[in-house]
Amino acid sequence: MPDLNALFTETDRRAIADAARNAEGSTSGEIVPFVVGVCDDYRVAEWKAAVIGALIGGGGGVTLHYLGGFWGGSLWLWVVLPLVVVAAVTVVAGRFSDGFRRLLIGGGVLDLRARQRAEAAFLEEEVFATLDRTGILILVALFEHRVVVMGDAGINAVVPDGAWDHVVEDLIAGIRARKPADAMVAAISECGRLLKEHRLEIKPDDTDELPNELRIRNR
Repeated sequence: MPDLNALFTETDRRAIADAARNAEGSTSGEIVPFVVGVCDDYRVAEWKAAVIGALIGGGGGVTLHYLGGFWGGSLWLWVVLPLVVVAAVTVVAGRFSDGFRRLLIGGGVLDLRARQRAEAAFLEEEVFATLDRTGILILVALFEHRVVVMGDAGINAVVPDGAWDHVVEDLIAGIRARKPADAMVAAISECGRLLKEHRLEIKPDDTDELPNELRIRNR
């Protein structure tokens, strides 16, 4: 997992805060950018790795013993030793290889954990605490490779769910291109454009109700 604080420079953070301020300057929305390193400890991945390694190692050892026609040595040795070794290797791989760990966890669980973390962040950052319920959370879950855009009741009443899809896709593409700050700035700006498009214009008595700064959490 990369150093999250090093992932976004001070210049990046100022640019993100400015983007949120600018987007909110012409709409009634309150945009909260949020980045989390990982959404769960995913202990299930280690159990899956151990089981898979044991099956491969034990089964492979027995198969090699019979097909190879080796003399001597207990059959149990051919089962237990490969089982333990391969299980240990897969557990280590699952712990230190993010890609293998994600494969063990499964896409459905990653989707669910990212959504749950977004819901928790929505409460933690009090995105709901705006006069007209017009807060928007943009959450990037780095380990999960997921992005969640979550609007409050005042947003959801006029902006359909599918409107955020291209914001999510473009933000993920920007992060894959190793331009997370630029991608976040673009996502915030596009959220502002969508709010204007759906007539959520700024009101005369509008105030900046939520901080504009990027929130960064390890978990």
